[in-house]
Amino acid sequence: MKALVYGGPGEKQWTDKPMPAVEKPTDVIVKVEMTTICGTDLHILKGDVPAVTVGRTLGHEGVGVVEEVGSAVRNFKKGDRVLISCVTSCGSCPNCKRQLYSHCSDGGWILGHLIDGTQAEYVRIPHGDNSLYPIPEGSDEEALVMLSDILPTGFEIGVLAGQIAPGDTVAIVGAGPIGMATLLTAQFYSPARIIMLDMDANRLEVARGFGATDVIQVGSEDAVAKIMEMTDGVGVDVAIEAVGVPATFGLCQEVVAPGGRIANVGVHGKSVELHLEKLWIQNISISMGLVNTNTTAMLMKTVQSGKLKPAQLITHRFALNDIMAAYEVFGNAAREKAMKVILSA
Repeated sequence: MKALVYGGPGEKQWTDKPMPAVEKPTDVIVKVEMTTICGTDLHILKGDVPAVTVGRTLGHEGVGVVEEVGSAVRNFKKGDRVLISCVTSCGSCPNCKRQLYSHCSDGGWILGHLIDGTQAEYVRIPHGDNSLYPIPEGSDEEALVMLSDILPTGFEIGVLAGQIAPGDTVAIVGAGPIGMATLLTAQFYSPARIIMLDMDANRLEVARGFGATDVIQVGSEDAVAKIMEMTDGVGVDVAIEAVGVPATFGLCQEVVAPGGRIANVGVHGKSVELHLEKLWIQNISISMGLVNTNTTAMLMKTVQSGKLKPAQLITHRFALNDIMAAYEVFGNAAREKAMKVILSA
């Protein structure tokens, strides 16, 4: 089969690789029908995730068709259409029992990280019963790809961890796919104001269409001064970091109001400065984390009902065999006006 294989920082190749096989009774082999590229994949290619070793198949998102199941799999059979979760869960370890699936003792974020991932024609899913979701008939499967990772990530690590409440003023720093997923799901809680910040004017216009009440183009205006002007010098109730660089985390620290929350969603490859000397007296809460995907089933219902429309995040479509071209587009998102790409087998 063909797979997108990591060759070390800055190196990747669409090449031949052996077909995955059932290794444990709980495994499911899935024929990948659709997948996508995540910002985390770009972080891996920059060398920000050293646990990813040379030869690893990248990718942790997608939908597909069950090709083979292990002898202990109860919920799926050959031919079933499934959504692949970015987080693998055994369902029985102490962390899984408290819904901390990202820290499953035999799973967590392993696809495209510690084991071969979904940017391939076939993928092995450990603990398939707990790590796959059946796709309802008639579903928009392109939209469901967004439920593998970015929507639960934005919702759980941004919206829920940031404790967004009705009437809040929220700043989301970064209008990429994760920032947009956070924007879409933040509206479940009716904040009074959602301020989107980014350097890319095109993405900010898209954010307006997705429900942002205000936008600030970082670099062309003083973002901190602008937010303070908008909030009468108080700052925002919730500041959400959705990029993963020191400057954006620093910006969140500067604009959060007393009693406010900073929710870090971005993947950081470098250390950041934490200004405790300023924040401790302001009663600030700071959260961060890896998605647990314990909201995926609920988010799937909101998509099915039409309340949440993640398909609007898709800007480009490619054949799976054209994944190298897709990486070129996604890696130059500002130039290409790219948000999420869909790769179809």
